[in-house]
Formats: sequence, C-alpha cells, structure tokens
Amino acid sequence: MTTFITPTTTVTTDSEPVSEPTVLSTIQQQRDQRVVLHGVSWQTYKLLLTELGDRRSSRLAYDEGVLEITMPSDRHETNTHLLERLVDVLTEELDRPVKCFRSTTLNRDDLQKGAEPDSCYYIQSVSRIVGRTIDLDRDPPPDLVIEVDISSPSSRKFQIYQSLGVPEIWRYRKNTVEIHQLQDGNYVMCQQSPTFTFISTSILNQFLQDAETQDDTALIRTWRRWVRDRLQESC
Repeated sequence: MTTFITPTTTVTTDSEPVSEPTVLSTIQQQRDQRVVLHGVSWQTYKLLLTELGDRRSSRLAYDEGVLEITMPSDRHETNTHLLERLVDVLTEELDRPVKCFRSTTLNRDDLQKGAEPDSCYYIQSVSRIVGRTIDLDRDPPPDLVIEVDISSPSSRKFQIYQSLGVPEIWRYRKNTVEIHQLQDGNYVMCQQSPTFTFISTSILNQFLQDAETQDDTALIRTWRRWVRDRLQESC
C-alpha cells in the first residue's frame, strides 16, 4: 500500500522495506516539501547517504525505520545563512574557538538514528573535534544546532537530537527564533542562550525583524556593533 498526502508526502509499505531505488526516485520527483517514508532499513539509509553524496540540497533524517526527506526553499536557505552569520560574529567578537559543520550528517549506528541539521557548531567542545571527521560513536554531538522551519516542521529531528544529546537548538519558525536547551533528557524552551549567555530570543528576533528591511551587510554591521557594546558594558 502506498499513500500520498500533500503537502507532506508519506510513503508506506505493508510487505517489503522501501528500497534505495524507490527512495531515490521519490527524492527526484519532489521539490520544496517534506517526504516521509516508512519501512526504510538502516542499511538502505546508509547506502542513500553514500549514493546522494554531499553536494545536494535535500536533508535526510532517520529514526528507526522512518526516513524524512526535506527539500529546503530559497527562503529557508536565506534564513539559515543569516543565523549562521549572527553566530559567526558572536564567536569572533568573543574570541571563542569554533568549528562549523553546516549540514553534515549526524548519526549513531547503535541508536539507528541520524539527521542533517540546517547548520551546526562545535564551540565548547571544539577541542575534541577539530581536524577530524565527525563520528558520533566516539565524538560528542555539536554544541549548537540551527533548524529553520518554513514549510516543514523539525519535530522529528528534535527527537533525534534528543537521543544524540545535542545540548542547544536555535529553531526559526513563524518568523521568530526559539532557543531550546536539553535538560534532564528533554528540550526546554528558554529565553537565554546557554552558549552565549547575554543573547536572548528577544534580541535575536529584534535583529531578524530588522533583516526584513536591511541588506545582510548592513544588518551584520549593526549586529557586530551591538555585540561589541554589550561586551564593553560587561568589562
């Protein structure tokens, strides 16, 4: 049995696991929406990662037999890049070592879970990862993950990040940013960033609102001045 539901496409099977060719065909046919496939084996998921390679726009998330494929829109990518630039300025002005892995695949064979964030950063634990390919069977998860929800929710990925132990997520949805912190195994929405303690959701959203009427260069210049002012005040 195969069922298609829009705007999210769901593919299920009552008999055999979904094969790699079936998934590849589905990815090629869909644009700017979310596809959910049930009955996908961990082996098929790993083969897909190899077959699709790194130079693609789709994001894959796998959770014990369920494969979610998201094709980001232009607006999605624009907001992701803007949030990345805000983080880049923060780490530069704070002189914090950092390593950005963008949409690298984060998975654990023992958990049979994997996801590709819109962007991710090692900051507090950067010394444990610099110069190496990420292997979550031995390495810590990223300290900060960025997720941008435009037409597709990232709820399934939150469950995966929870299992992987990602401590902080910045989630953009409905034109605002939420900060989620992992506490006692669950994500709790908070007003301040655990990584950048003087950064609040209200400040982030103020600048994101300004981004609607400014070009990126002007916005980042203003953001950098604001960060420097806050650092001077704290001295």
